[in-house]
Amino acid sequence: MSTTESQPTEADRVPEAAGSPSTAPPSPPPPDAAGDQAVRETLEDYTLRFAPRSYRRWTPMVVATTALGGIAYMADFSIGAGIALAHGSGNALVAIAVAAVVIFVTGFPLAYYSARYNIDLDLITRGSGFGYYGSVLTSVIFASFTFIFFALEGSIMAQGLLIGFGLPLWLGYLVSTLMVIPLVIYGMKALSKLQVWTTPVWLLLMVGPLVYLVAADPGTVDAFLSYAGTDGEGAVDTASVLLGAGVCLSLIAQIGEQIDYLRFMPPKTAANRRSWWTAVVMAGPGWVVLGALKQAIGVFLAVYLLSQAGPVAATEPIRQFQAAFDAMMPSWLVIPLAVVLVVISQIKINVTNAYSGSLAWTNSFTRVTKRYPGRMVFVLVNLGFALILMEADMFSFLNTILGFYSNTAIAWVVTVATDIMVNKYLLGLSPKQPEFRRGMLYAVNPVGVVAFTASSGLSIALYFGLFGDTLQPYSPVAAVVLAFALTPLMALATRGRYYLRRTGDGIAEPLLDAEGNPSGTVYDCHVCRRPYERPDVAACQTHDAVVCSLCLSTDAVGDHVLPPPFTKL
Repeated sequence: MSTTESQPTEADRVPEAAGSPSTAPPSPPPPDAAGDQAVRETLEDYTLRFAPRSYRRWTPMVVATTALGGIAYMADFSIGAGIALAHGSGNALVAIAVAAVVIFVTGFPLAYYSARYNIDLDLITRGSGFGYYGSVLTSVIFASFTFIFFALEGSIMAQGLLIGFGLPLWLGYLVSTLMVIPLVIYGMKALSKLQVWTTPVWLLLMVGPLVYLVAADPGTVDAFLSYAGTDGEGAVDTASVLLGAGVCLSLIAQIGEQIDYLRFMPPKTAANRRSWWTAVVMAGPGWVVLGALKQAIGVFLAVYLLSQAGPVAATEPIRQFQAAFDAMMPSWLVIPLAVVLVVISQIKINVTNAYSGSLAWTNSFTRVTKRYPGRMVFVLVNLGFALILMEADMFSFLNTILGFYSNTAIAWVVTVATDIMVNKYLLGLSPKQPEFRRGMLYAVNPVGVVAFTASSGLSIALYFGLFGDTLQPYSPVAAVVLAFALTPLMALATRGRYYLRRTGDGIAEPLLDAEGNPSGTVYDCHVCRRPYERPDVAACQTHDAVVCSLCLSTDAVGDHVLPPPFTKL
């Protein structure tokens, strides 16, 4: 990749020269208490902005372990069990495999871009077909993903608290919501410690019962593989596989949460190349391998529990593991261990849900209103939505919610992944180097917005049967195919003209260093008077200085935002 792709052209230069590295900006504006608070908070974990190399001190494996800790959720067991009960083990396993392949393929380019350029999925989406304001729509979709899955995990934890302590479900919902607030306040530094230390315990409690059941009674494997579902048919057929895959594909947006950690990867160098790629693949698209295994385990445990407790209990992870523990240890240990597993899992994933959701809501609000309200405000907003869903007993109609939601999630992720793979690298119509700063992008790019809107709209119509029952199972296929086809077609139709409003940001130094990593050169922001690395700043329109990306986002009157390029007559 060329390091000169963002060199300013004559048409893109601002009248004044940009500030020099590490120099104090002239005539600083008066202090702004609210703005200063916003800057301090976003620098705790680089909310809404590029993560600089000075902050990224973790090794690739620590980042990967932290990211993988976020997929300790129990929902996979319920998802697999629900599909198996409806369609049989054969259809469930094929559906899980189909969804896993789609999620892996689409997740890889997103994970690479995040780790390579140290930006989150919203910042990637802005420059990959949606535009500066166009990606607000997808931020809301991702935020919805986080509170839907928070509610799902909170419901599972409440079931555990009911069995373990007799706590009423409504109170369990409240406890599972409130307990994550102290943990999510501190961002990446606290979350990395939490995930690293709890992962071994979680793995032991999850895998141990399965190994014991298979070793003690091999017949459980035959029962698991031959289970035909509640309708008694069980033969593998396309409609059942696609319906099941649609539910599994609701998890496609999980890559956004993985990316919230992967953006803290260190620069890729010749010395760490192998560990860097291993961490990116393992913690990026590789999360779905563990996710698919958990769904398959959910099928196994549901079939094992079905004859003992019936179909309702068979989809509840706390019941599944209670039955598994009961077969291998004294009865007095069964419920405590099952509750411990559920609580650890819920904490590990829901701190991630609350964290990532707050970033998505804050990002959208800041761009639309040009005000930064503080991330904690939206931690509480996200938790409020999740609590409402829990109190409404969303667990009882889980697959319906996930099946509907998956259509929008698929359309978004496939659109962005296609823009990276096809429009950037095959067609060359989308700039290879990511861009996210205000002033550098058009407000809306029709490439991604049209592809996403059309593919999600048609797939949702299929899902609700507007084109007949025969086509209903094909809604996830429609979302994938349409997003994949329309994204390059729109880029060709528009000739890629709506990706960049400007090709230069008024600063002579390239964004990337000689190794293709984001430059670590530090510049001082004229507005907030704090130092930022090269990719996070742009020249100021009205001063001989630079401005950071957050100050550009919150510039209500646009004084600092670069104008469109000058046109030579």
